[in-house]
Parts: sequence; structure tokens; C-alpha cells
Amino acid sequence: MAHSLAKIILHVIFSTKNRERTITSSIRLKLYEYMAEVGRDMGCDVYRIGGVEDHVHLAISLSRTITISDFIKKIKTTSSVWIKEQGQEHHGFSWQIGFGVFSISFTHREALISYIDEQEEHHRGYSFQEEYREILKKNGIEIDEKYLWD
Repeated sequence: MAHSLAKIILHVIFSTKNRERTITSSIRLKLYEYMAEVGRDMGCDVYRIGGVEDHVHLAISLSRTITISDFIKKIKTTSSVWIKEQGQEHHGFSWQIGFGVFSISFTHREALISYIDEQEEHHRGYSFQEEYREILKKNGIEIDEKYLWD
């Protein structure tokens, strides 16, 4: 083949440290815009970023020139610095250490975007922990609760 082509669509999820509700409505949209810009700068297509006070979801197409770990490390590191620069009330902000990443087919991309768009409604009666357990189960990942939330 003369060219290297790839379309790797991912659903990325990570939460704030200890699932603290620190992504306030006053910075949320600006945070998502910033994270999308960082993702695009790495050569990734960022279809959607959304979430609520304690976690974010990203729908991306991963560039073929970057690893998942490098993508997430850069997104989390740069956005954490950015949030801390938004005011004294954000100086203690940090993301959890871990993350979840799940592959989806291109044909399911629009459904994932809709799912991310509906996060606020979704979480009116459904915690992040419940959501994350369900996503892990749907993706065939067995979990040990004592290690899941550290």
C-alpha cells in the first residue's frame, strides 16, 4: 500500500480526582473548547467533549501518529494547568490518575455524540460510578471495585 490510513474512533472517559464536583458550569464549555483545541493540535479529530461536574467524555478519532496514552496524558496535563489558571477557586483541581478508553465503529459515532450531548440529563439520577460500571460491563471489562476508584 502506498499510504497509511486509519480511522480509530474512541470513547474516552476520565473523572476529577476523587470524583469531586469541580468542573463548574462557569468553566465547563471553555474547558471543552480548550481540550478540543489540544486534541486537534495533536492531529486528532475531536467530535465532541462533554460531561458534568465530576467527569468528561470525549468522542475522538485518534491520529495514527500518537498513542492513546500520549493523547490522554497531554489532554489531562494541559487542561489541568488551564483550569488552575482560571481563578483561585480552581487551584486545587486535578484529574484522577486512570481513564477508560473504548473503541467504537464509525457507524456508531453519531450515537456516541448524542450520548455525550445528553450527559447533564443522563446524570440527574445516575452517578458517574453507576455509568462507568455499566460502560465497563458493556465492553466486557471485569472490575475489582477495590481498585476501580483510587
